[in-house]
Amino acid sequence: MGYAKTAILMAAMTALFMGVGYLLGGSGGAVIALIFAAGTNAFTWWNSDRMVLRAYNAQPVAPGDRLGLHAMVSDLARNAGLPEPKVYLIDTPQPNAFATGRNPANAAVAVTSGLMRSLSREELAGVVAHELAHIRNHDTAIMTVTATFAGAISMLANFALFFGGSRERMGLVGTLLMMFLAPLAAALVQMAISRTREYAADKAGADICGQPLWLASALEKIALGAARIDNDAAERHPATAHMFIVNPLHAHKRDNLFATHPATENRVAALRAMAGASRQASASGERQASTSGVPKVRSDRRPGPWS
Repeated sequence: MGYAKTAILMAAMTALFMGVGYLLGGSGGAVIALIFAAGTNAFTWWNSDRMVLRAYNAQPVAPGDRLGLHAMVSDLARNAGLPEPKVYLIDTPQPNAFATGRNPANAAVAVTSGLMRSLSREELAGVVAHELAHIRNHDTAIMTVTATFAGAISMLANFALFFGGSRERMGLVGTLLMMFLAPLAAALVQMAISRTREYAADKAGADICGQPLWLASALEKIALGAARIDNDAAERHPATAHMFIVNPLHAHKRDNLFATHPATENRVAALRAMAGASRQASASGERQASTSGVPKVRSDRRPGPWS
């Protein structure tokens, strides 16, 4: 299903891209936009992970590192039923993390040095599990494609004032509207998908590590750190901000239309509700087991050193 969603998104963004091209240059402009979109799709699909990691000067973490990060990612990936992703460390004091890659077999998890210093081992496991959930859900491919097209459409729309044909076709007012509406449409798609995927990854990540409260506690610490500590690389590449577990650029107080991430307090509340529901289900199961004489196996536990 992940590949299908990515293909549908690619097709929708390509159609939007062609629409902008048509408004700029008629049928010839639409053809040029289609060729450009095909090239953008192919390049993004094969190089998205390397592009993002290079932008943040991420350094690979080898197996057996002294902090045990690689072993943690490996164990949690096994819990999630995923191939072992590559592990990277980004040297920045802001606590944050993201995942990238076109599919689970070609994925990477990157965490910042600030995250390693500010979180407990359990909280770090919750964050890693969240990023692994993105990989399992194919969010990394979807969001990279969306971000690339949003940027490309914005760039193409900005050329509108330099094309006389577009003025003849739409008039100056129409050209100005297209300059703003086309990139806005692409950005709205990106933002809506981003907010939805964060809630889904929170839920799946809590299931992978077996403890929703680990991630809830981590999110609170990361949000505080991201609000007061700058991430210079993220400021230079704002189109990648949606990839992080918490927005590295600005804190949002509510789930407004233009936020790439849900409000942290809403995510934490959902995770705490999930933990409460899990405890209630476990207690109910134990009572039933005690009355029936059948031993109850706890379903909220996961193998590994964090269970």
